[in-house]
Amino acid sequence: MNPQPSRPKVVLRGVHKYFQKKKELLHVLDDANLEVAEGEFVCLLGPSGCGKSTLLNMCAGFESIDKGSIEIDGEPVRGPNPRRVFVFQEYGIFPWMSVWDNIAFGLANRTFKEKHTIAQRYIDMVGLSGFERAFPMELSGGMKQRVEVARALAVDPDVLYMDEPFGALDSLTRLNMRSEIVRIWREEKKTVMFVTHDIDESVQIAQRVVVMSARPGRIKKVVDLSGLDHPRDLDSKEYLAARDELYEAMGVSTRIGAR
Repeated sequence: MNPQPSRPKVVLRGVHKYFQKKKELLHVLDDANLEVAEGEFVCLLGPSGCGKSTLLNMCAGFESIDKGSIEIDGEPVRGPNPRRVFVFQEYGIFPWMSVWDNIAFGLANRTFKEKHTIAQRYIDMVGLSGFERAFPMELSGGMKQRVEVARALAVDPDVLYMDEPFGALDSLTRLNMRSEIVRIWREEKKTVMFVTHDIDESVQIAQRVVVMSARPGRIKKVVDLSGLDHPRDLDSKEYLAARDELYEAMGVSTRIGAR
């Protein structure tokens, strides 16, 4: 069974965002309202430029809010917090550090014994045992992304923000990483907010999918997938119906060549 979400963790109320571009004021997000429960895996799905990454950055405290509010555990987001960790699309690991050193980087206040235990736990969890002393240049793209996920989890965050983390990977590696992130989420029970523009990716991993419109980004629809247990059968009627519902919400035909 999938983990069941509990109390609200992240709450957005009437969130607006504007960007100044030369003399033009761009309305990026329009009246976003959303609750993400503690321990829930939510995907933000929408076309490029719809504001989904901006919304994620605002939740993480990297972007200011022009109107409305974002609260985590009942407290307003006023800036970045070490309890909430971001995993980017581009590999953010340090090329001059080994796998072990990258994963242990956020554990500077721990004893060496604690660092070793924690780092090794997550190295094992993401399937990198035997590569502890390897450097990023020696790793494949998927392995680099595993390092970044392990480093994020090693600091025991409350919330994990992921901005198209598998976008640069080939299709087979993406499928594998989707399975891995779901497995890790089920083990760790973290709150995950995951940005994607890939409909299939969202329906394969999320408990709920938040569908956003083109700019200015509005929340068009929220599709509940919590009834589809993991691992998901990609050929099941329930899976295909959920995928078609998301295609329809995105205004995309499921028939190639259809007008």
